[in-house]
Amino acid sequence: MTALEKNTPRTETVRAYLQGLQRRITTAIADLDGGSFLTDVWHKAPGEMLQGNGITQILESGPVFERAGCGFSHVRGPKLPPSATQHRPELAGAAFEAMGVSLVFHPRNPYVPTVHMNVRMLAATGSDGQEVCWFGGGMDLTPYYGFEEDAVHFHATCKSALEPYGSDKYPRFKTWCDEYFYLKHRSEQRGIGGIFFDDFSELGFDQSLAMMQAVGNAFLAGYLPIVERRKDMPHGERERAFQLYRRGRYVEFNLVLDRGTHFGLQSGGRTESILLSMPPLVSWSYQNVPEPGTPEADLYSQFLVRKDWV
Repeated sequence: MTALEKNTPRTETVRAYLQGLQRRITTAIADLDGGSFLTDVWHKAPGEMLQGNGITQILESGPVFERAGCGFSHVRGPKLPPSATQHRPELAGAAFEAMGVSLVFHPRNPYVPTVHMNVRMLAATGSDGQEVCWFGGGMDLTPYYGFEEDAVHFHATCKSALEPYGSDKYPRFKTWCDEYFYLKHRSEQRGIGGIFFDDFSELGFDQSLAMMQAVGNAFLAGYLPIVERRKDMPHGERERAFQLYRRGRYVEFNLVLDRGTHFGLQSGGRTESILLSMPPLVSWSYQNVPEPGTPEADLYSQFLVRKDWV
């Protein structure tokens, strides 16, 4: 039995943190929404491409959140998929273990932004028999109507979470986020960004894990105040139609460009859990160009651009 086929003390530490993070986040969101999460505990049986287990939690049709999905997974596989080795070719074909928490919340009110957060650890055994561990994650905000106050708050929270781990981390991970969450086929940012990091191990295991935890722990502080400010704002059919149209960009990114989605599907992951990020309703329209001077036009010119918010 290899190190990746059994839980080690390090594995149990990360697993316990991630499951606790999922509970804290879903409890807070359920309290805010007034609805409840469906909890789906799943297992990948021996003999499948992947083995492991997870907990998918989803809240649908709530008064605040139209769909809020938050999943924990812990899987092992015999061969890293291409999406995980594009920056580490020396590990192509290596056995691996991956665990993480990933969430996407789609609000009902168009003035509340969609949010994504993910924290994860991946370990692989190289051809020399050595185990390599690295961390990844981040969070980003996708508004339908822009508010500078919200953008500043979200980015300031991200920056504060990373400051104990070096003054270079926030500007570096913000740039990484801007570059990653970019729809190349649209020449357009997905949202106002946030932070993103991957293949991270440069601080050593303990400090790299601590940094990942700091990001996960900052999520509620970064997002909930924005939801509280916007969830009861009056809106009509115009705002709803624009929200559904802009959700189409979210779908395009996740299916065409997102490495996490590709990793899950390429490795034989659980499709229902991988696609919990999809919004319940979405629309596309041909050459939808907002009138100049409208709030919809302001989203493109003032918010879907790379800028320093803090």
